[in-house]
Amino acid sequence: MLHRYALKAAILTGSAILSACSPLKAVNFLSSSGEFERSAGIAYGPEDRHKLDVYRPMVPEAKRTVVVFLYGGGWRSGEREDYRFAAEAFAARGYVTVVPDYRLYPQVRFPTFVEDAARALTWVRRNVREFGGNPDRLVLVGHSAGAHSAALVALDRRYLDTAGVPEESILGVVGLAGPYGFDPTTYPTTKDIFATARRADDTRPIAFARTGAPPMLLIHGLDDSIVEPRNSESLAMALRDRGAVARYLPLANVGHPGVLLALTSTFEDLGPVMPETVAFIQGLQPRKLVGSAVTCNFGYLAANADPALRDQAQAVWIEPVLSFQHACRQGIGGIVR
Repeated sequence: MLHRYALKAAILTGSAILSACSPLKAVNFLSSSGEFERSAGIAYGPEDRHKLDVYRPMVPEAKRTVVVFLYGGGWRSGEREDYRFAAEAFAARGYVTVVPDYRLYPQVRFPTFVEDAARALTWVRRNVREFGGNPDRLVLVGHSAGAHSAALVALDRRYLDTAGVPEESILGVVGLAGPYGFDPTTYPTTKDIFATARRADDTRPIAFARTGAPPMLLIHGLDDSIVEPRNSESLAMALRDRGAVARYLPLANVGHPGVLLALTSTFEDLGPVMPETVAFIQGLQPRKLVGSAVTCNFGYLAANADPALRDQAQAVWIEPVLSFQHACRQGIGGIVR
């Protein structure tokens, strides 16, 4: 048991102890419980990195909600196998979980990696029933660059339209430390990756904030030195201003990797990321589109997350509730019930 505590401490401090192995592999070791069945290396497209893994709970059950997890890595790195800890955490809570790889820079540039995420959803829609999942109950969860892709897929309708995925099948989005508002076409470390964008706004999820967007939970550590928390706060505000449901959940004393690690029971002391995410998912109701808008959905707003956790996280709750209820009652933007 002592060596597990030492390994956890090494991960949190970035210790040289981990120089011989990947920190993510260490997290996988610490978090493994075996409470899932994994189908690995399934092709969802023709390219080498068009592969995904499916994790399903050990207890068979039809029509489970499906979590599609998009990992980060600055659009330059990442392997689906390294994120078993995240997939296992969701499978242990009853969700069929899909983790796709996607193509990376310098092999490709924007928007190919976002298109790959949408292509993976096409596979999910067609095949997830075989794994006990409900293709009409998809939740996108992404961290960092993966959160950016998840938000673009959900907000810029062109991606789902091209992939043939009905917009209403995306019940919600959980973004962990996503860079939704910055301009990657001018930022030094990303400008080459996004140089192919026709317009800078095509790369920015916040530019596609709209009425009828799927509900979003945007979680960000206030000690994040890689992606500024204002990215999540600004996107939540932009969505709420347009009558959509969005919640910004800032976590004190949590950095960029911490918000991801906190999905696991091993690192749950970092913050209430998993319980808040589960409360969000459990509160999501089927989306019915009317024109370009979504019908009123009070499920998440009524989710009974622990008030103590909300206070600890200093979450923004009241404004999104009031603005969305007002929009529904007034029929703003075609929202009806």
